[in-house]
Amino acid sequence: MRPNSHATITVITLCVSALACSASAQTLTPVVTNWKLNLTGQTGYGGIAADVQQVLYSTSFVYVKSTNIPSYSIGPWPGNPNTPSNQNWTFKFPKTPTYAATGVAVGLGHVGVLLNGVVFYNALDAMSYNNQNIWHQSAVYFEAGSFDSCKGHPAPNRAYHPHQFATCLGTNDPTKHSTIIGFGFDGIPIYGAYGYSNADGTGGIRRMQSGYQKRAITVRTTLPNGTALPPNQYGPPVSATYPLGCYQEDYAFVSKGSDLDETNARFCVTPEYPNGTWAYFAPIDTSGNPAYPFLIGARNRGVVVAGNTGPAGGHFTITEATTSFTSTPCLADLNGDRVVDAADLAIILSRWDLGGGLGDLDRNGQVGGGDLSILLNAWGSC
Repeated sequence: MRPNSHATITVITLCVSALACSASAQTLTPVVTNWKLNLTGQTGYGGIAADVQQVLYSTSFVYVKSTNIPSYSIGPWPGNPNTPSNQNWTFKFPKTPTYAATGVAVGLGHVGVLLNGVVFYNALDAMSYNNQNIWHQSAVYFEAGSFDSCKGHPAPNRAYHPHQFATCLGTNDPTKHSTIIGFGFDGIPIYGAYGYSNADGTGGIRRMQSGYQKRAITVRTTLPNGTALPPNQYGPPVSATYPLGCYQEDYAFVSKGSDLDETNARFCVTPEYPNGTWAYFAPIDTSGNPAYPFLIGARNRGVVVAGNTGPAGGHFTITEATTSFTSTPCLADLNGDRVVDAADLAIILSRWDLGGGLGDLDRNGQVGGGDLSILLNAWGSC
C-alpha cells in the first residue's frame, strides 16, 4: 500500500491490477459514483428539487450539480432569521486526488459537499472572542441553538449547511466500516466514525480517534503552541458559559494514540479503496458525540480545485466534454464489468478471511459468509 497509489472503481466497487476491467469501468472512481442522485423528481424544503441533480465526469474531473436542499425534512432554526434557498451549485472535483505534503488551509464557508449535494462548513463560526482573531469560536457550541434536528442551519446567503456529521444523512454502526458521507473539494472521501482497526484493512472495526485533545487549562492565557499572551489578549476563563472546547485554541494536536492526522485524515484501506486512500473521518467521542474537528481539520490533505470555495465559489461553467453518470450502485460487481457472476465469486473466495477491503460487501472487516450471501443475491446483470 503506497500513499500515491490510486484505485479505480465502477459504481462503488473497485478494480485492482490483478483483475481485468473494461475501459469504461476504469473511468469511474468513487467521487463519480457515490452521490445521492435525484432521479424521481423528489422535492425538499420549499418544494425545491432535492439532493444531487446531475453528475458529469471527464477524463480528470467530476462536476456535481445540486440545489443544496436535502430530501429529508429540515428546520426550524430558532433565532436564525435566514431560510434555505436553491443555490444552483455546480462543483468541480478531481477524479483522482493529488495529495499535498503539508495540506492546504481550509477557509470559512463551504469546504466540502455531502453525498446529497448539501455543503458543509468547517468547525468555526467566523467569530472570535472580543473580535481579536485569537480565540476562535466553535460553531458547534456557539451556534448550536440555531441548529435543526439534522444539525444544520442556513447561512446569511441562505446556504443550508452543517458543521458536523449530519445525523439525518445516516447513522454510525460500530460493527461496520462507515460509508462515505461526502467529499472534500480535494476529492478525498469523508467517512463516518468507524474504520478498519489497522490501516491495511485488518483487525476488525473500531472508532477512529481524533488527534485533537482538550488542553488541561482553566484560564486562556496561552496558545496551543505554548505562546504566552499579554493580558489584553486573554480569552475568557473556562466556565459554564465558556466551557473547555468552545474555542479552537482549547485543543492541541497529539499524534500519539490517534488515528487521524491534523487534517482529520489517515491513509488506509477502505471498502471503496482497497488499494488505499487518504480519507477523512467524522470522529465521535466515547459518548457518541461529534468530536473536534468534526469533518475536515484546519487544512486539507489534498490539493483543492480552485473555484469551489469562497462567496462566489461553486458555480462552475463546464467547458470540456463530459459524460453523464446516472447508473445505480452495483455493490457486488467486484471486477467492474456490470455483471455479478463467477468472476466476482472468485474474488470473494480468493479473499476469504483476509480482512476488509475488496469484497467486504457487508463492511464488517472480514470477507466471509455475509459477503457471499450479498453477492449471490445480486447475481446477474446490474
